[in-house]
Amino acid sequence: MSSLSTNTAIGLVLRSSAEWMNRGASLEDEVLGLFDLMQTRLLRYAVSFGVTMQDGEDIVQETFLALFHHLQRGRHGDNLHGWLFRVTHNLALKRRMKILNDPAGRDTAQVEILDPNPNPEECMLFGERHARLASVLQALSIEDRSCLRLRAEGLRYREIARILGISLGSVSASLSRSLARLEQVDKR
Repeated sequence: MSSLSTNTAIGLVLRSSAEWMNRGASLEDEVLGLFDLMQTRLLRYAVSFGVTMQDGEDIVQETFLALFHHLQRGRHGDNLHGWLFRVTHNLALKRRMKILNDPAGRDTAQVEILDPNPNPEECMLFGERHARLASVLQALSIEDRSCLRLRAEGLRYREIARILGISLGSVSASLSRSLARLEQVDKR
């Protein structure tokens, strides 16, 4: 889905509660519409923190419950796209810390990437490249990885800075540094 259609749909949710009542549409319907639009992207972002798919789904549901309560209280609906990613980010970090601190949670299964069409040589090359890039990603700081993930989701530098609670310059430096490392390793 293009960011233009996502932003247009998010714009529909930006109406104040008075407008929702006047137009006959319920707040629940608006939040559910936004859920349908954003759930996959938010789930992908939550799972990128190393939580299980089930935990990721729980995080996304908690995010939209928080959105519902946020809008129900009459709070502003400016930049809901960034707001959703910020809440998902915070909840995923909390869940990840809980998993790391819980000895039973350390046995999470590794995600296996399957590509059904390539020939054996392509599989081997893809595997080697993937391993190199994954090792670079793992070596990055959590802040650098978060900046990359959020930028990959189409968020602007300003939104990333707001979500992560860092300066705009830090976002720019982080992305430049991370992308340079990935390019360097990918050239090998």
